[in-house]
Amino acid sequence: MKQSLVYLFSVSLCLLTLSCAPSTPAARIAEKPLAFEKLSDEHKELVQRGEIGKGMDMSAVALAWGNPSSRMEGFSGKGRTERWEYIGTQPVMTNTFYDSYRYDRIHPHGYSRAGGYYGTEIVYVPYRKSTVWFIGGKVTEWERLK
Repeated sequence: MKQSLVYLFSVSLCLLTLSCAPSTPAARIAEKPLAFEKLSDEHKELVQRGEIGKGMDMSAVALAWGNPSSRMEGFSGKGRTERWEYIGTQPVMTNTFYDSYRYDRIHPHGYSRAGGYYGTEIVYVPYRKSTVWFIGGKVTEWERLK
């Protein structure tokens, strides 16, 4: 029984570690070698460096930058459009006051303030890392933070 729990814990820890590992262009190419082989030589070089360029299709962008955090679709005079947003998070330390209450039979509301304390907390604030615009499934524009 103890060995089973140790094994289960080890497997869970490995899966958690792998799921948190950052995805790289090389890892995405290894996952989808056929999609990579279909690219032009110019686009293959860009993907391997983790870069994108005008005229790349969506599969090439996904290989270079990974899957987007969100996708928006629309229409312009030039045809069907799509915008991919890539979101990152930044840790920010804050000071917070924590209040605590306890059950109290004598108090008219059934509870009373037990005390409070200050503490630090780390919150993760989202920000837009990059955006890619497509018309007809091809990159027309992109931007990202330096």
